[in-house]
Amino acid sequence: MAMFQPQGGMNGMLKDGGKHFSGVDEALIKNIEACKGLALITKTSLGPYGMNKLIVNHLGRHFVTSDTNTMVNELEVMHPAAKLIVMAAKAQEQECGDATNLCVSLGGELLQRAEELLKEGIHANDVYKGYDLAKDKALAYLDDSLAWTCDDLRSVEQMTKCLRTCIASKQLGAEGPLAKLVAEACVKVMPPVPSKFDVDNVRVTKVQGGNLTGSFVVEGMAISRPTSGVVQSAEKTKVAVYAEGIDLGSTETKGTVLLNNADELMNFTKDEEHKMDEFIRGVKDMGVGVVVSGGPISDVALHYINKYKLMALKIQSKFELKRICRTVGATSIVRTGPPLPEECGYVESVKVEEISSQKFSIIKTRDSKIATIVLRSATPNVLDELERAIDNAVNVVRCSAKDQKFVAGGGATEIEIAHRLQQYGATVPGLDQYAVLKFAEALEVVPKVLAENAGHSHVDAITALYAAHQKGEKGVGIDVDSGALVCDAPEKGILDHLETKRWAFRFTLDAVLTVLKVDQIIMSKQAGGPKGGGDGRDDD
Repeated sequence: MAMFQPQGGMNGMLKDGGKHFSGVDEALIKNIEACKGLALITKTSLGPYGMNKLIVNHLGRHFVTSDTNTMVNELEVMHPAAKLIVMAAKAQEQECGDATNLCVSLGGELLQRAEELLKEGIHANDVYKGYDLAKDKALAYLDDSLAWTCDDLRSVEQMTKCLRTCIASKQLGAEGPLAKLVAEACVKVMPPVPSKFDVDNVRVTKVQGGNLTGSFVVEGMAISRPTSGVVQSAEKTKVAVYAEGIDLGSTETKGTVLLNNADELMNFTKDEEHKMDEFIRGVKDMGVGVVVSGGPISDVALHYINKYKLMALKIQSKFELKRICRTVGATSIVRTGPPLPEECGYVESVKVEEISSQKFSIIKTRDSKIATIVLRSATPNVLDELERAIDNAVNVVRCSAKDQKFVAGGGATEIEIAHRLQQYGATVPGLDQYAVLKFAEALEVVPKVLAENAGHSHVDAITALYAAHQKGEKGVGIDVDSGALVCDAPEKGILDHLETKRWAFRFTLDAVLTVLKVDQIIMSKQAGGPKGGGDGRDDD
């Protein structure tokens, strides 16, 4: 029988169509090459002068962005080793919302340095042990690099200082006004216990037309649609929120009605009108001035809403409806009838405003739990990029609410850790020493890329940084603004969040060490049927 005939190697054991790769050259180096390829894409987008990528996803949607999280999500990376780096970047985004580029770029650089050692004949386990040693030391040195602490999370000035670097890395030149807008919005919704800050409480409404200087913060919500009725504004009034819409329910079965004369035709809808009149009058009698509907508002209902001079707002999204309930302090009602006193919310004012030929309903509340940044710019692509920068900045506020420590930015912290690791590496016995020194070299990727993207010679920049750090000037980093190579980063307000950087190092090293421990790749034959898309989405 064929199954008992001797077949050589692993392929004889596997089902037909299975693949097997083993050894440093076939498995490990191929995995490293894939990770380096991913890092090469993201590396050029690091820092204020980072380049944009034009990505067209499987649905034909265009993205022009320098945001690494968007890149790794839309690229649909299939290589299993590169996916480990992607998963590290996604974990970083979920945990901190920032420094995803550091994850991917540093991961690629660490693996490139490991490849150099492997080609020199050093075993992968020695590289693994050296990197593991260096990881613990790097995290310890990171704690010693503290440059500034945010003392007051309710100060717009201090919050602006926290956010400037994060926004400048995405939108250089716009960091001043943008950081101030985000700081104002975050301070307005900062809870009594800052560590419970929720990023969902800062919303962004995009308005095409105008420029960034026309953007402003609303203490409440800005909804990109006008009201449904005639009333266009209301002040200091109660709010009722109906989740299922404002309409009298119809029967589940179809029926036929026979009308014999004109009187019957005239009286046919009277009962429905009478019930709707009672319903809306009951809402008005409760002192409600604004009605928010999560579904359709019937013509009869709209007639009586206008008759009793109520303001009606129709909201399509159930998530938006939840946020409105949270903003005004109301409870969503799922029945047809007047609200109970405890189900009503309260607003200071609701009015329709026209911004750039588009009508918005602006809801302002007292002690609001939600703030909205109304963002203005010329094109949809620019608005999307500004929104991503704001998203990163709000996540920095969330992290700062838990840990207020900041380190010097501009590659200063990485060079300081690299400098100290080189001194430590010289004391490490055995082959692990080479891996520790290569780890220190890999950390140079941040200042190197920042310098290259800003138009400096990276050799001159890194030499100048090492010279300054050897003199004990821990805060010296790359200067991207003026003609000088280096500057005192904390003095210029270039700061990175310490805990965010710590998580980035942890996630990156976990992924890198996992890749280094792989010595065989075994792939079974792919199942038949249509090819599956990434993330479970349908292919077009």
